[in-house]
Amino acid sequence: MRLVTVGTGTVVPDPGRASACLWVERDTERIVMDCGTGALQGLARAGLPWGDVSHLLVSHFHTDHINDIPALVFALRHGLATPRTAPLHIAGPVGMRPLMERWAKALGDWLLDPGFPVSVSGLAPEEVFPLGDATLRIHPTPHTDESIALRVDAPEGSLGYTGDTGPSDALADFLAGVDILVTECSLPDELAADKHLTPSRCAKLATRARPGTLVVTHVYPQLRERDVADGIRRAGYEGRVVLAQDGAPFAIGEATG
Repeated sequence: MRLVTVGTGTVVPDPGRASACLWVERDTERIVMDCGTGALQGLARAGLPWGDVSHLLVSHFHTDHINDIPALVFALRHGLATPRTAPLHIAGPVGMRPLMERWAKALGDWLLDPGFPVSVSGLAPEEVFPLGDATLRIHPTPHTDESIALRVDAPEGSLGYTGDTGPSDALADFLAGVDILVTECSLPDELAADKHLTPSRCAKLATRARPGTLVVTHVYPQLRERDVADGIRRAGYEGRVVLAQDGAPFAIGEATG
């Protein structure tokens, strides 16, 4: 399994960071997790085969996590040298289908009927979603009413993504033992808010979850000028911490990187 942190920014415009987007590939699956503003161009900048995306998974409906979904579908419809025939599977929180239907009313029927099959699913927390011989599971997060975290377990390893979240021991338990945990870390501790994490909250979550590598993303400008990874370590976390950059690759499996 290969992970690329395509978009590591927030809703605040940043010339070096697109909004939230991860790329995950394994076997025949090409998975986009969240698709915020600038994600489509970020996929192209990273040299990723965006035209081969098989699944689009959404953590919640804030614009910095979903804005480029119509752009991606439009590019799959018009931007490929060979017309696409493979299906696109879109899944997210309950409410995903109504969201896409409202967009289609505003933008055009092509969004749900772009010339290739599109399926749209809303996932309940107890559901298990198959990804070839891997599985996707989800867990609610304290951010918005619909927010979910994502966990992919495959024979070669596992990946967790918090999406946006406030502190939650139950979430840490859900993500326990993953090889790579991609977590938001939005704000410094002195600006802590109920619906986001800080370095000390990330340290608590990671100490409980014990991932192989903690990859930190979604850092707001108020925190970005600091050494975020060092702040998490100083808050008590003793594992490996990496501050995500747009386009950075990580391997999950025999050659974990």
